[in-house]
Amino acid sequence: MIDHLSASQINLYLQCPLKYRFQYVDQIPKPFKPSGLVFGSVIHSALEWFHKERLKGNGVSLEKLFKIFETDWYCQKVETIIRFKESGTETKLLVMGKELLGIYFRSPLNKIKGAEVPFLVPLLNPDNGKELEVPIEGIIDLIEEDDVVVEFKTSSATMDPQSLSDHLQLTVYSYAYKHLFGKEARLLRIINLVKSRTPKMAILETSRGKKDYERLFNLTTEVLRGIKSGHFYPKGSWMCKECEYETNCQRWQSN
Repeated sequence: MIDHLSASQINLYLQCPLKYRFQYVDQIPKPFKPSGLVFGSVIHSALEWFHKERLKGNGVSLEKLFKIFETDWYCQKVETIIRFKESGTETKLLVMGKELLGIYFRSPLNKIKGAEVPFLVPLLNPDNGKELEVPIEGIIDLIEEDDVVVEFKTSSATMDPQSLSDHLQLTVYSYAYKHLFGKEARLLRIINLVKSRTPKMAILETSRGKKDYERLFNLTTEVLRGIKSGHFYPKGSWMCKECEYETNCQRWQSN
């Protein structure tokens, strides 16, 4: 029974329908988490705390932000097994995380009006008003004043600006913002925290409109149809080498 879809669910089905089944249909526990996913999650948690403190008008020191980061990392380590890449270690990632948080903390920060803003909205085709069977759910990372929607991304290399037009999560955020506030987001911004040899922060900006929302509706319709029809199959890619369900996938294919 599907009662909603999110950008992450849609992306996962597009990346590998069988992994979607293992995670959301069969709900198979993951034996480990890749260190990259843990790193991104902990950075997000630290930034969420930081922005919510800013909204309260509380002054925050960089040392306190580091402490939040370290504490959440420890919680993740207690709750799950973290699998590191050959070239990565826990110490390296902790140092990298603090360097990236420091870069963001010292950068010019705009006024904000919302942090980790949840939404559950109906998905409508803007061309004919048709409504998807299930709503779209998610959380907007940050909303700045003057209608700017912000998403934070950690990555090993700087994101390609050309990829922004196909960035599904930005489209979902923009659509949800319009539904929540009754107007278009003036700007969509990705703050890309890059885990390069010399850590850096890149800022990429784009926008969305009616054609993007039509594409979102049509794409989500097809994904929902595939899920409800039970079309789950493996889709090999470079992501397979870090997949938590590798053993389950091999067993499925051998059967």
